[in-house]
Amino acid sequence: MTWLGDIQAWLAEVRFAWPWLFLLLPLPLLVRWLLPPAPGADSAALRVPSTALFPRAEGTERGFALRPRLLVAALAWMLLVVAAARPQVTGDALEAPVTGRNLMLAVDLSGSMEARDFTLGGRTVNRLSATKAVAGEFIDRREGDRLGLILFGERAYLQAPLTFDRETVKTLLFEAVIGLAGEKTAIGDAITLAVKRVHDESEGGVAEGEQVLVLLTDGANTAGAISPLKAAELAGQVGLKIYTIGIGAETMEIPSLLGNRMRQVNPSLDLDEQTLTRIADTTGGRYFRATDTASLQEIYRILDELEPAATDEGGMRPVVDIFYWPLGGAFALMLGGLALRALAGAVAASRPALPSPQEGLPRAG
Repeated sequence: MTWLGDIQAWLAEVRFAWPWLFLLLPLPLLVRWLLPPAPGADSAALRVPSTALFPRAEGTERGFALRPRLLVAALAWMLLVVAAARPQVTGDALEAPVTGRNLMLAVDLSGSMEARDFTLGGRTVNRLSATKAVAGEFIDRREGDRLGLILFGERAYLQAPLTFDRETVKTLLFEAVIGLAGEKTAIGDAITLAVKRVHDESEGGVAEGEQVLVLLTDGANTAGAISPLKAAELAGQVGLKIYTIGIGAETMEIPSLLGNRMRQVNPSLDLDEQTLTRIADTTGGRYFRATDTASLQEIYRILDELEPAATDEGGMRPVVDIFYWPLGGAFALMLGGLALRALAGAVAASRPALPSPQEGLPRAG
């Protein structure tokens, strides 16, 4: 039977924390054998020459009440000993949270990210669409790291604080639209916001391990209250390593002014590679140049090698105490024994009274 096999398999997994307590099982027998009977136990006995006058009483106590009571008491004692030995089972495996690095993504949403100089799946897309696709795959691979998301344009916003919830971070990235944070580019403010988050979490004792920021932009700093290089110095002071990615094709074909032919232009003239390189060097990071989707994918692959995701340390299986099952069974048997004793007394009281010895003796002639 299937259910019987399931029970056997479950019982095979039961372990006892204190198995030595099973030595207490014969304790009631030892007490009965070694200790003397209670004084006066036999003094109340009625001595009669024969039990023939008590046909209904003979064997009633022993046959109907004594043996079941002894059996119930023995089972209850065994269950109490089993409960005292602390039976345990191993629960289902749980994923143990692993402590990796704190990795924040800063993505440019300025108007220049609308340039359609990337291809994705055989069709031309803008820079932000290509970034979403490649960065989304990167997020999926960062198991064990706490991820955060900063979106910036003319202003910088913390879209997702550091979290293990990679799906939420990816969803918030996919929901980002160009111009959401303004048309200009505040690179310095984006870095400063990341520095602030790392500092705040370090003060709260949350931030542990390496602190990494991957900043992707296609332009130069044209807005914000702090310069990118000054922000990079602050990042270095709090141990925030910055990898910068300059995105944008080097050549792009657009219709000529007359409209009768195509001409090639450089759509990335505004990209400030010198500043991005200095930001990375100041913080111990590295600068990358992404001119197409393939090179952007290669950059994120290199980032996986430079900042490997935390290895899975394996799940954990919690140990669950189940002593309350045998303990509850013991109490149930005790209550059942009391009920059985009350039932035996009720049955005995309901029977007709036995004749007195004087009534049963023959009268003298």
